[in-house]
Amino acid sequence: MSTAVLERPITAKELLAMPEDGKERYVIYGKLREKPMTVRNRFHSSVVMKLGYVLIDWLTSQPIPCGKIVGGEAGICLPTEPESIVGVDAAYLSADVAADQEEITESTLIHGIPTLIAEVLSPSDTQKETHEKIKLYLSVGVPLVWILDPTDQTIRIYEPGKKPRLVNVNDQLIAEPQLPGFKVPVAVLFE
Repeated sequence: MSTAVLERPITAKELLAMPEDGKERYVIYGKLREKPMTVRNRFHSSVVMKLGYVLIDWLTSQPIPCGKIVGGEAGICLPTEPESIVGVDAAYLSADVAADQEEITESTLIHGIPTLIAEVLSPSDTQKETHEKIKLYLSVGVPLVWILDPTDQTIRIYEPGKKPRLVNVNDQLIAEPQLPGFKVPVAVLFE
């Protein structure tokens, strides 16, 4: 009879203390996920920058308090038990979630649920990893998730309780009601 070794959940503090050794790490429900660090490419980088630009441009048109745009593998601690900690390419934090961060001084992570999480696919991203993250985001109540694919020049849009939608360079990316007034041609993100 074999006995299974129970793994103790990894905490945010433990994740942040891990060495920078060329591995990409994140935690889903306390379970460490590890893979070789993604080698970014010009297509991924370009899409991330353009996405950040259009999100910041939209944000400047919003009434104050207007929230915050974060990006560049922003670390987010999602409210799961045990903890889930992910790095995202871009996110929009509502004014309330952004204000809550001021109260949290012991962590560099964002704590709470962003209104939008956007991931730009990299060559090393697997379908399994991507779907696991989408499922996590929707399960904790992220209202809007975008998966941008630089190769196919498409965006998959996920919202809780709805079927995913796909838009391409012939379409407009509209984010009502989560991002009031946000509208941009998809082609702009992939030029």
